[in-house]
Amino acid sequence: MIKITMFSAAETVPGQGVGSAYRELVNLLQKKFPKELDLQFNTLKKTDISHYHTINFKYFLSTFLPKRGRKLGYVHFIPETLEDSIKLPRPIKNMFYWYVMTFYKRMDHLVVVNPTFIDKLVDLGVKRERVTYIPNFVAKETFYPMTAEEKLDVRNKLEIPQDAFVILGVGQVQERKGIWDFIALAEANPNWHFIWAGGFSFGAMTAGYEELKKVVDNPPANLHFPGIVDRSLMNDYYNAADVFLLPSFTELFPMSALEAFSTGTPTVLRDIELYRAILDGYYVPADGVRGCKKLCNNFQKMKHFQQSYLKKRWQHLIVIQKRMSLKFGWTSMRNKNKRGNPCHVVI
Repeated sequence: MIKITMFSAAETVPGQGVGSAYRELVNLLQKKFPKELDLQFNTLKKTDISHYHTINFKYFLSTFLPKRGRKLGYVHFIPETLEDSIKLPRPIKNMFYWYVMTFYKRMDHLVVVNPTFIDKLVDLGVKRERVTYIPNFVAKETFYPMTAEEKLDVRNKLEIPQDAFVILGVGQVQERKGIWDFIALAEANPNWHFIWAGGFSFGAMTAGYEELKKVVDNPPANLHFPGIVDRSLMNDYYNAADVFLLPSFTELFPMSALEAFSTGTPTVLRDIELYRAILDGYYVPADGVRGCKKLCNNFQKMKHFQQSYLKKRWQHLIVIQKRMSLKFGWTSMRNKNKRGNPCHVVI
């Protein structure tokens, strides 16, 4: 068996996409390869592969220890994606950004979840041949479309009016997520029902915390903030919604969009470049409050448009699941993998 040590603190801070992506990967490997892979967690025992998912300082120190095997790092963010996420004094921010890249450069190989970030990493000093693109994925057993009757029950459970047109947003409450546009859309459309599932995962360090906290504590009557929702309950929220809206200004590969895809919920994303590289043609792009309002009007009033869109989205779900393979370059590993090198783990 190949020994893999997972280094991660992603699930210690709730409400993060990094934690969701990590859990999906661990579940997949444990389910599909129980005899081929021996997973260990946050241990310094001898291993064949050290797989780093978060950049905690103690994990950085572990990269200098012996018996770490091949060091593989997941890139869930780069310095530019942290802008408008957390606020730090400039000297501390510059030091932290330096640390992020120093951590990545300690790896033998990096995995990015969006191909557009390969060039950005190269510009930051990482060798291109040491970076591989592998998309995020979700398990269809966890996120799935409910029947019409089940959706009615879910709305009752969540205390959502049955006749309401529901727009769902998911993610941390922070400016980078486009939360102000979501709030403005709610204020401009009092007849629609808005839900933002997520909270302040980083507390007062969150960019724009003071102003956003005021709205969260006293939102418009048609806007509900349930806070950080346990992932096991998120399938209910996606199925209760008529539209999933993510107005983020910057992302890598949002797990929430994949979760919405998997439930068959029509998805509107801000029209930004990085989505085009991974999801082009399979979501509805929009710009600003006006663009989002126009598209939501379409979903509310044009049922035939919604149904044809859902059919296309379901076809995309099948395609994207087939693409979700994990390719690890284990060239220096002992040759025990009967599938050859690199190892292909297919959902």
